[in-house]
Amino acid sequence: MISTAEIAKSILAGSVAVIPTDTVYGLAAHPGIPSAVERLYSIKERDRKKPIALLVSDESVPAKLGFLMPPKAVDAVRKFWPGALTIVLERDGASEAFRCPDCDWTRELISLCGGALRVTSANMSGEMPAVEAAKAFSDLGLKADIVVDGGKSKIGVASTVAAFSAEGSVKILRQGPVIL
Repeated sequence: MISTAEIAKSILAGSVAVIPTDTVYGLAAHPGIPSAVERLYSIKERDRKKPIALLVSDESVPAKLGFLMPPKAVDAVRKFWPGALTIVLERDGASEAFRCPDCDWTRELISLCGGALRVTSANMSGEMPAVEAAKAFSDLGLKADIVVDGGKSKIGVASTVAAFSAEGSVKILRQGPVIL
């Protein structure tokens, strides 16, 4: 089996990979390689106006990228990360979604890739997310460069997505397994 380091090296060179997470399988690319991120949109047939979240290796990454967490976001991250909560933060009028998956292998891969990867569910846009590598492979065919089989996703449902404003409000954008 290919090592995590070899997969990271491939992603850092511009590959797109299907990877396991705790929620559902993801289609991943390095955020600093625009052509790889564009392939995520193309492979998934996703609307370019819909942003793709960053999966992060740990809770320090949003701050390293210049995003400050309001107190309610800090509380939620401390309670639910690593886990099935995606937080949306604002900076200079722009927003970014972050999630730290509860999957040691995935966090190690993300760390080897610099701490963050653009990841969207490994399925065609509008279809049910894959919870097994074989399903992701059948949905996406040979469009991804790498498919990693990490067994069945332990949660099997896409994450809860919550937007946290600097003023302290919280808005649930997608309900998933985490209840805020």
